[in-house]
Amino acid sequence: MKTLDLAPPPAAQQRSSPLRDRILARIDRWMTSEAMYRWSTSNPLTRWITRRRARQVFDLMAGFVYSQVLLACVRLRVLETVAQQPRTLEELAQLCNTPASGLQRLLQSALALRLLEMRGGARYGLGALGAPVAGHAGIRAMIEHHAVLYQDMQDPLALLRDELPEGQMAQYWPYALDAERDTAKHQWQSEKIARYSDLMSASQPFVVDEILATYAFGNHRCVLDVGGGQGTFLSRLARHAPHLQLQLFDLPQVAALAQGNFARQGLETRSAVTKGSFLRDPLPSGADLATLIRVAHDHPDDDVRQILRGIFAALPAGGTLLLAEPMAQEPNQPPQGDAYFHFYLLAMGSGRLRTANELMGLMAQAGFCRMELLANPMPLQTQILVARKP
Repeated sequence: MKTLDLAPPPAAQQRSSPLRDRILARIDRWMTSEAMYRWSTSNPLTRWITRRRARQVFDLMAGFVYSQVLLACVRLRVLETVAQQPRTLEELAQLCNTPASGLQRLLQSALALRLLEMRGGARYGLGALGAPVAGHAGIRAMIEHHAVLYQDMQDPLALLRDELPEGQMAQYWPYALDAERDTAKHQWQSEKIARYSDLMSASQPFVVDEILATYAFGNHRCVLDVGGGQGTFLSRLARHAPHLQLQLFDLPQVAALAQGNFARQGLETRSAVTKGSFLRDPLPSGADLATLIRVAHDHPDDDVRQILRGIFAALPAGGTLLLAEPMAQEPNQPPQGDAYFHFYLLAMGSGRLRTANELMGLMAQAGFCRMELLANPMPLQTQILVARKP
């Protein structure tokens, strides 16, 4: 049985009163009545609101189809192909090895979703929403990866009730299998570790760009990346801040990949790799900045507390912790990727999406102080917290 930390949803944190409840109940009755719908569609002042909401509900219903159109475009390399040169239906059918009659349905759907746009000569070109997909291998890797998530979400009620056997997502992510505690049941296979590490490395630039654009590393001398994977973040950071010494800590199979990557990039003299489990082993000392990137949300609260306590112990007095990952929004803020990340982490079988305040509470329990949420360019992808050791 999976055990997940549960936090009250934003609505449950709002104040309630009998008068407010009565007013909202009346509004609910109005909004769901057929008479109200007929009136709103016939009234020129309200018709646009009803039409917009109807379109939004339709998009919710059709969302899975939209995602499969995107997946098909990625698998057939349609977007990359038209980015090189606009193509006709016949040209794309030949290049994609797909019958024109079927491919035309995909291309017309991609037009509707702004993945493609029509160019002169009945040719298909790259659309506004197709451009970032064609231009970024990490986005395409994540789109392909989501086919695993969709398998687990075929029966969302079974997923919510924990009635499914071990899902595809849980098997995909080695950490979700808790291999450190149950190696007899879950043997780490080299190909699974490589697949997981490759995806993390491909998608990491989204987060790395946010960190490098937001945080100034000039006052630090050595950085310890906890759960650093293949070393994608530290490799980019090495070019961004040439004065820094680099330390990476991760499980042995993953750390070995990082060690090889550092060697190929000529970073041996600036880097040190330590192999171990942040749930069992002490972290190496010597760094004045520790980074925890896309790690906390993969783990339950007790594990996060343990990780943060380990980081606290490894840092010197005055040392800094930088935590970066997607975060849930506070009740007074518009939601961003909340709905997506809540179910993604549920399918993984561990961890949860937390608000910045929840994470700062866990940091404080570990001993950190002077916690701050930094403003970054693209908070949908990640948000950034910093804290200090007294």
